[in-house]
Amino acid sequence: MKYLLLIFFTLTLLMHCAEPRPVYESFEEYPIYPYDDLGFTYTPEQTTFKFWSPNVSGAKLRIYASDDPALVPEKEIELEEVDNAWTAVIKENLLDRYYTFQVTDHDGNVLNECADPYARALGVNGNRSQVIDLKSTDPAGWGGDVRPKLSDAKDIVIYELHVRDLSLHPSAGIKQKGKFLGLTETGTLSPQGLSTGLDHIRELGVTHVHLLPSFDYMSVDESRLDEPQFNWGYDPANYNVPEGSYSTDPADGNVRVREFKQMVKTLHDHGLRVIMDVVYNHTGRTEDSKFEQLIPGYFYRFNEDGSYSNASGCGNEIASERPMVRKYIRESVEYWVNEYHVDGFRFDLMGIHDIASMNEISQSLHAIDNSIFIYGEGWTAGNSPLPDSLRALKANTPQLERIAAFSDDIRDGMKGSVFHHEEKGFVSGAKSTKESIKYGVVGATLHPQVNYDSVNYSNAPWANQPQQCINYASCHDNHTLWDRLEISNPGVSESRREEMHRLSLAIVLTSQGVAFLHAGTELLRSKGGEENSYKSSDEVNAIDWTRKSKYRVTHDYVQGLIAMRKAHRAFRLRTTEAIQTHLNFLDTDDDELLVAYEIKDVPNDNWKHIVVAYNGNGESKYLDLPAGSWQIVANGDTVDEGGIGRAVLRRVRVDNNSAIVLVKK
Repeated sequence: MKYLLLIFFTLTLLMHCAEPRPVYESFEEYPIYPYDDLGFTYTPEQTTFKFWSPNVSGAKLRIYASDDPALVPEKEIELEEVDNAWTAVIKENLLDRYYTFQVTDHDGNVLNECADPYARALGVNGNRSQVIDLKSTDPAGWGGDVRPKLSDAKDIVIYELHVRDLSLHPSAGIKQKGKFLGLTETGTLSPQGLSTGLDHIRELGVTHVHLLPSFDYMSVDESRLDEPQFNWGYDPANYNVPEGSYSTDPADGNVRVREFKQMVKTLHDHGLRVIMDVVYNHTGRTEDSKFEQLIPGYFYRFNEDGSYSNASGCGNEIASERPMVRKYIRESVEYWVNEYHVDGFRFDLMGIHDIASMNEISQSLHAIDNSIFIYGEGWTAGNSPLPDSLRALKANTPQLERIAAFSDDIRDGMKGSVFHHEEKGFVSGAKSTKESIKYGVVGATLHPQVNYDSVNYSNAPWANQPQQCINYASCHDNHTLWDRLEISNPGVSESRREEMHRLSLAIVLTSQGVAFLHAGTELLRSKGGEENSYKSSDEVNAIDWTRKSKYRVTHDYVQGLIAMRKAHRAFRLRTTEAIQTHLNFLDTDDDELLVAYEIKDVPNDNWKHIVVAYNGNGESKYLDLPAGSWQIVANGDTVDEGGIGRAVLRRVRVDNNSAIVLVKK
């Protein structure tokens, strides 16, 4: 008995003498967890749970039989810290069980119960994580899924799409309305008998479908999907799980995973790559976000007064420069590539992220697949405490490795500033826009014939190579191109406005760089004049497929321009040096609204001498041509590589508000 008492008192003494958990004075002191197994690791025999939070005094795991918020946990387990990760190993089959984490800080405060930041599956509204067998979610043929071929980033034509917009309108003819599976349906037709949905996208000829946020976001209540709800999804809740409202059963985490994979595979089968719009710059919640409740303070930047900094304009900004935040983002995009076969990423407000993190992400993704495409918004929505010199701003694009940025220079040069709705642009006759158009033509690269002092927003080239420049006229943000042209050109006829619209898209699709189209712009998409439709109704946001018949000329024109771009390497020069060598601007100095250039002797292109001209004037203009006989292959409303009209000598008429492309015979 005395030996048992001795052992008891010895253990008690050791417990009281054990060092308390460390309290770190700064985030820089936090230990790094070096492995890639945070979250859950499932086998039928056991499931291991891990999460990282160095500066708390304790952590709990709760296991639930369902995602019913009224249900009490089946188990509540104290986690132990092993190798700087809070860990629990449950030696039973927990397949399809739900779970949460909860921590206690060093002041004894029990913080809110939260879903796992590294969750791979979720129940309704993402409040509880779910244990699933990811292998069982693979659709038929998933092991043989391959990315469609892509020889170079310059070959990319991007189509930016909201999952719900595609299929909600009654004219879509799509059964799985507002769902990932809506993008898998073929043979769908408008009331006029024209293709819609996936068939339409494939026939248009684009290479990549850019999906607006399709990870789990906050603003749609997945328990009320019988009620109309819409949001763009820029309010992240769970970064590593598909959005539940786009699945047929948000309560079962397996379903959204399986249906997202099915969507990707179907798009791949039809020759289309998939780009995810990712929003790692901020979270939808701030003080009560899972990062703040489980890892207090670490994931966010703060102002000197201790308040949350807000470069996102959404209440907070993520501190991507911190090692474990950088690791989180990198591992997240790696997961989407490896588990879901995603082909690229568009980073929302990329200018909030630090350059080093973006380059590490690029290096990691390109090590997985060299053809993955990365781009983002090279700006912020507010000031950040991180110095400009360290952030992935548009001006710092030369420091980014194989990462592209949107060119607001050509966007606003074409149609006018997005901040001044009545302002005109080049396509509607605004002078002082010529150099901004030329800047876009050369893909924001260095060219001796561009006067950078006269470019609207940039006084120097910011793209090392043309594939770092995304040329576009419009996107989900701000007005649609069609609505904006109506606002800034009151009293102009619809036919004239359609000419301006086609000219804008012709500039995008004949310029060097990467071409980007807002879904439905080829149908003159309208949102009834609404600018910021992020939570507007389906009636505002859904693509009206009857417009394909009404505006067939513009649809066919865009389709023809895409085909021409893909067929001729001259419109997709690979390097800045190639643009400087082969692209020469023609002399139109006497006309502020006439831009013309020639492209000559591009290897592996059977068109050896091309002339392209854009006329932003309200009347026709004549352009002097280099010596020879020229064939028009595109004008303001038609594209025909076989030729339009008779051959042209010496001079050609360029119609008002239109583009023209000629090939030397």
